[in-house]
Amino acid sequence: MAYLWMKVFHIVFFVSWMAVLFYLPRLFVYHAENKDNEGFVKVVNVMERKLFYFIGIPAFIITVVTGVGMIFLNPELITSGGWLHAKITLVLFLSAFYFHNEYVRRRFERGECNRSGKFFRMYNEIPTVLLILIVILVILKPF
Repeated sequence: MAYLWMKVFHIVFFVSWMAVLFYLPRLFVYHAENKDNEGFVKVVNVMERKLFYFIGIPAFIITVVTGVGMIFLNPELITSGGWLHAKITLVLFLSAFYFHNEYVRRRFERGECNRSGKFFRMYNEIPTVLLILIVILVILKPF
């Protein structure tokens, strides 16, 4: 039963983390397209910072802790096939993307980010692709 509760929390916090990963780059689109609007920039800087730190960091930490917890409670997962190793690799890429968002956020905050809204529209697709691949691995366990 502990494993199932761990899985529940893992899914809930993964969804929360994904919400941040979808929304923060969307805020970057608006930020890039309105960087000359001082009032907007001031507000969006606060939104981006709070989203990353107050929602994203706790969701990220709990997602990782519960993922490790599920492996601890069910060590057979390690030998259940390559799907878990592939999933963990994709989660590492997703984590790198998440922390790259903080790099971008700080550049925006300092007024140093010159990427276009079009760039961030494409950048915003990265978590979608990774999510699709992760879900395929978890559900189908193809290898």
